[in-house]
Amino acid sequence: MSRLAKRPITIPAKTEVTVSGGTVAVKGPKGSLQKPLHRLVQIEVLADGVQVSPKGESLQSRALIGTYASHIRNMISGVNTGFSKKLLIEGVGFKWDVQGKTLNLALGFSHPVKMPIPEGLTVKADKGVLTIDGFDKEAVGQFAANVRAMKKPEPYKGKGIRYDGEVIRRKQGKKAA
Repeated sequence: MSRLAKRPITIPAKTEVTVSGGTVAVKGPKGSLQKPLHRLVQIEVLADGVQVSPKGESLQSRALIGTYASHIRNMISGVNTGFSKKLLIEGVGFKWDVQGKTLNLALGFSHPVKMPIPEGLTVKADKGVLTIDGFDKEAVGQFAANVRAMKKPEPYKGKGIRYDGEVIRRKQGKKAA
């Protein structure tokens, strides 16, 4: 059983957590999030915080309580502080810009790539740096992964889109005779 799930999750001020009808809802200053519950997980809102416990003693229910405890922690911190991911772009002629709710990418293809920005996310494009902000950790991470997947960094020259802080192992090219 998860050690982190055994401890109650503290609820900060200005944050409400409610469990009803098989969903858990978290409402805070930045927004509100909902997540459906698994049938093997039980969540209770107590005076000292949110307690996650398994229904029954199956192996799957004990494995899921740590996952759901982590989801609830992410939801609580998201509606209070939010999440942010930074992407870096390298390459001659590679660029991006934001127009309304669309991210335009020029990645060396024969056509520009247009990606719609999901609801609840704010995207800022500076020279070489793309910042994705939002209160839903899953949405921020998934959109950042989708943008990175458009042009993954290659190991010879390092061209492409990578996360801030990501290290690309470089390979040696062909040897001149």
